[in-house]
Amino acid sequence: MTDLPLAQTVAEGADPGAAEATVTLDHEARILRRRRLVTDQGWAFLVDLERTTALAEGDVLALSDGRRVAVRAAAEPVLEVTGESLARLAWHIGNRHVPCQVLPDRLRIRRDPVIAHMLAHLGAALTEAEAPFLPEGGAYGHGRTHAQGHGAGAHAH
Repeated sequence: MTDLPLAQTVAEGADPGAAEATVTLDHEARILRRRRLVTDQGWAFLVDLERTTALAEGDVLALSDGRRVAVRAAAEPVLEVTGESLARLAWHIGNRHVPCQVLPDRLRIRRDPVIAHMLAHLGAALTEAEAPFLPEGGAYGHGRTHAQGHGAGAHAH
């Protein structure tokens, strides 16, 4: 048994600014069910959610000791995708099941040399960057393009 506080729910609608701490995670690390995490302030806690959940920027984990931890998206290696036909480029990205963040004037994907090569051949302009990656959740959930996102029951209501 451990004495670490336990997070078993994501507090929907909670004010991330009112949380006692933050935890900064990249896209892959924000997809979790059970894990030991350490806040940006240096204290550890355990996550034990009912199902695998894709945490989003601003989600708040409610801990068993009453504290709350706000989730922040870490900067990570991404490609900024621009071009004359963003819709066409987005279709090709989605057709390969690559998570994609849709921004007003560009698409953002995680760096991938194979996808970058394909996009360049389609006429895309690609810029390497370090930025938080917040991909679209797809038609059936938030934060993940497959069925293991913020589905029904993944949050406390």
